[in-house]
Amino acid sequence: MIRFLDLKLVNQRYYDVFKKSFDNFLNNGHYILGEQVIGFEKEFAAYCGTKHCIGVSNGLDALELIFEAYKTLGVLKVNDEVIVPANTYIASVLSISNSGLRPVLVEPNINTFNIDPSLIEKAITSKTKAILGVHLYGRLYDVEQLEKIAINNNLVLIEDAAQAHGAATIDGRKAGNVSNAAAFSFYPTKNLGALADAGAVTTNDKALADVIFKMRHYGRASSYENDIKGRNCRLDEIQAAFLRIKLKHLKTDNIRRQGIARTYFELTKNEKIILPHCKILSQHVFHLFVIRSNKRDLLREYLYKNGVESIVHYPIPIHHQKAYQEFGSLKLPITEQIHNEVLSVPLNTGLNSEQVLKIVKLINSF
Repeated sequence: MIRFLDLKLVNQRYYDVFKKSFDNFLNNGHYILGEQVIGFEKEFAAYCGTKHCIGVSNGLDALELIFEAYKTLGVLKVNDEVIVPANTYIASVLSISNSGLRPVLVEPNINTFNIDPSLIEKAITSKTKAILGVHLYGRLYDVEQLEKIAINNNLVLIEDAAQAHGAATIDGRKAGNVSNAAAFSFYPTKNLGALADAGAVTTNDKALADVIFKMRHYGRASSYENDIKGRNCRLDEIQAAFLRIKLKHLKTDNIRRQGIARTYFELTKNEKIILPHCKILSQHVFHLFVIRSNKRDLLREYLYKNGVESIVHYPIPIHHQKAYQEFGSLKLPITEQIHNEVLSVPLNTGLNSEQVLKIVKLINSF
């Protein structure tokens, strides 16, 4: 069976250096917010091209900390509206509602899976104060258009970059540096994955960064001074150490992902299958390779019977989730079509060429 993702295999090459790193961590005796977190924050900020990086506990906390920090700074207030794509993982929307703000779901472009810029301005009201753009599946949203809309309407632009580590614009700006602030997840399955939950915020806004640095650590200004009502959302020291090791290989890992994607694009020949739309391969880091078929469930069953595991990202759209019954009456046909047709096939650095060719052959014979 070709597994969709074998994390043990993906991380096996780091075994010796991880073990050495853990020994150093254990013997150092400084287990919270030590030199590894500080080092990772500097290195990841440099990688993204931002002035600041704040290591936090996970991607959802990263998003919520951005919203809460903007509320602390008086930029946002409770019940303000935030535009967000309807086609995204639920964490994007949870971060808005959990922060006392109101999500406004906007349809995606069916070719890119990302929010459709042409529909954003129609959704803007006097209560709209921010846009949360999502770089879904490792593909940047339309950076130029979202920046233009945000500037013209005096809106805060925030990135959910949880799936886009290393994705870049034509002029070289990376995910994490194409907005006012960005949230990353380093969940183990990500292109840059820790060995547990982990996340970060990147920004060029010093005032925002200062608030988030305090907020992630009980709102502390110093050991027993608390300037704001904070949380405990710190990046683990050991996970920061592991991430520093893997960050050195992120560029080559993304190139490997792009190479596998190129094989899928060039060799897949099946009229029943719609490949992801991709004009410039180097801009997409392919956290997931998501194809579409109106016979998705039959395709998934066919692949599994022939030794290939695939996954649906995501089977139930947010407006059909019990958690968001208030959106149940929304008519979002493009979102619903996407959720009914998408299938993620294996694409990760643990795959070999023979396995990739087998997957292509099966897709073509479906």
